[in-house]
Amino acid sequence: MSKLRVAILGCGGMAGGHARRYAANPDVQVVGLCDVTEDQCKAFAARNLPGYSPAPKIYTDPAAMYAEAKLDALTIATPHTLHFQQGMQALEAGCHVLMEKPMVTDSRDAHALAAKVKETGKVFTIGYNTPCSPEFAYLRGLIREKALGRLEVISGWLAQDWKRGTTGLWRQDPKLSGGGQMYDSGAHLFNSLVWLVEQPVADVHAFVDNLDTPVDINGTVNIRFQDGCMANIAISGNCSDGGAGLTMIFSDGRVEVDGWGGSWIRVWKRGVGAIKYPPVVGQGGNPVDNFIDAILGRDQPRTNPINGVIQSELMDAIYESARTGTQVRVQSKA
Repeated sequence: MSKLRVAILGCGGMAGGHARRYAANPDVQVVGLCDVTEDQCKAFAARNLPGYSPAPKIYTDPAAMYAEAKLDALTIATPHTLHFQQGMQALEAGCHVLMEKPMVTDSRDAHALAAKVKETGKVFTIGYNTPCSPEFAYLRGLIREKALGRLEVISGWLAQDWKRGTTGLWRQDPKLSGGGQMYDSGAHLFNSLVWLVEQPVADVHAFVDNLDTPVDINGTVNIRFQDGCMANIAISGNCSDGGAGLTMIFSDGRVEVDGWGGSWIRVWKRGVGAIKYPPVVGQGGNPVDNFIDAILGRDQPRTNPINGVIQSELMDAIYESARTGTQVRVQSKA
């Protein structure tokens, strides 16, 4: 079987993990790297693909790359507000797409991109860690089967020294980032939330604090989903000791889980107490491996554009609520 011809658009820090995973995959050949300058691409290759043969070709124009490289698939790891146009262009060029999070920064674009994915029939996944973890596969099964009763209340938090680490970078430029910590690292927690609940959002009330920067650093959000499940989420971007957690409260039990990476889980059930988590065979992996396996028909995509649509509707409502100081009703089209 011939190898999948894969390229990376956006040669920054986040793309390094993608490059290394692709290089280790025997079914993949990395044939292209694209960014605004050749020097950026060459430095990226030296850091993440040393000795890789044949060396991927360097591009500074995505259209030229699509025309020449005969790609099967693409990672997009560029600033957030560029994702929509770049995703549409890649799909129109016939590529399967792995989009780094968040999918887009406007719910109208999310719906348009989802429609384009459906039209092309291409695999489109989003670079979130938790849906690829066995812990989240197990937890989603508990929720779907109502093994702990009805999911009623969720409380989550995420903390990171984000403000200091992103000072002077594009992540604090709203024209490129679309928002601050809630759209960046916070996106992991919000995706974990909507991926598990599997319901459109109904109502949102949010507060944010920019801490004298151009974007949100801290924020708190109250959410009600269409099925009545309620959630509160606290996001901090000014904490020296990071971490993340989600507590899922059911009518007949409780679950605590790592909301960022899905690396740990604790389960309690009415009348039983603590339940030992049974490893879910075949449910491990990471977004890059899942993307390739989905293209090759060896696995189902763990994320899809609907996850991006619901999260984008949520994020639009969060920023509208923070701006207006009011509760926002979401007219979801998901």
